[in-house]
Amino acid sequence: MLNEKLKDYTIILASGSPRRQEFFKDLGLDFEIRLKPIKEIYPEDLVHFEISDYLAQLKSVPFEGELKENDILITSDTIVWLNQTAIGKPKNEQEAFDIILSLSGKTHEVITSICFTTKTSQKIVHDITKVTFKDLSDDEIWYYIKNFNPLDKAGAYGIQEWIGHIGVTKIEGSFFNVMGLPVHLVYKMLNDMVNT
Repeated sequence: MLNEKLKDYTIILASGSPRRQEFFKDLGLDFEIRLKPIKEIYPEDLVHFEISDYLAQLKSVPFEGELKENDILITSDTIVWLNQTAIGKPKNEQEAFDIILSLSGKTHEVITSICFTTKTSQKIVHDITKVTFKDLSDDEIWYYIKNFNPLDKAGAYGIQEWIGHIGVTKIEGSFFNVMGLPVHLVYKMLNDMVNT
């Protein structure tokens, strides 16, 4: 349905995330993947969604000057927010353990920002989901880390994986946002862009 409206556009997804790529396929979109390396560093005075907004926009910068008339570039970033602190991806298993332990028995926020860039315009939107974990035992956390790969995930966990099945007691907002992309927002934004 949306793909028909977008038939005159080239959708460019600048993400190596298999989950994000799968979401685009699930939406029935024709898209291409273009990856450009970037250092994900943000000013220290930014907080909450300002961080993910900044990083989503930053990921579009390497594409400046090369977008064609009907290109729509989509870049995004996800952070976990707990105790006034942004939590990104863990560097190793011990850090993954420490992160998940800090989430245990608490409610945190998952924030995903998406930046839509064309040759002449740019718009950034974000979505926030609250996730509550039960009290996790050390054994449960280590089992998850050893049997899954949490090192490529913000907050060191994938809600669609074992730890989400046994650990998440409450979720307020978009489930898919926690997986890395608020798909409903992508659909809405692309619809709005071709209907204006």
